[in-house]
Amino acid sequence: MLLLVNHTSDIDPVLVQAALPRHVVFMAKEELFRMGLLGAILRVFGAFPVKRGTPDRGALRRASDLIESGRVVCIFPEGKLSKTGELGEIQPGVALIASITNCTVVCARIRGANRILPYGQLLPRPALSWVTISFGNPWRTEGDFVERVRDEILGL
Repeated sequence: MLLLVNHTSDIDPVLVQAALPRHVVFMAKEELFRMGLLGAILRVFGAFPVKRGTPDRGALRRASDLIESGRVVCIFPEGKLSKTGELGEIQPGVALIASITNCTVVCARIRGANRILPYGQLLPRPALSWVTISFGNPWRTEGDFVERVRDEILGL
């Protein structure tokens, strides 16, 4: 399954995993894997790197292999953290992964995560009651994938 979630805070992966009973594998920008302790933590939890701004065939292959083996792969389809909280441009790689694997797609929207860990902050604030995560219904690749993802996330 491919899980596509908006990205407004560095705490989003923690919130997504806490909301789901299954283990989620995250695609994360490669720079995070070079950050000592954080890189080690990402590896322990099974995250895998992606080179942003370029077609990263290795990351696309890894995501596809994980999905085909029955894992849940979470990708932030904007490819970066939103400074404004608005949904940014959906990157085309997510459509490619979905079409290669013909997998089930679920979109989700997190609201309030930036109150826990605002953009640029290092320490979280206690604010879990402000956070909601809405999950859409599962669907399969069809039609204009990028537009469907945008509409699904914004509609949650």
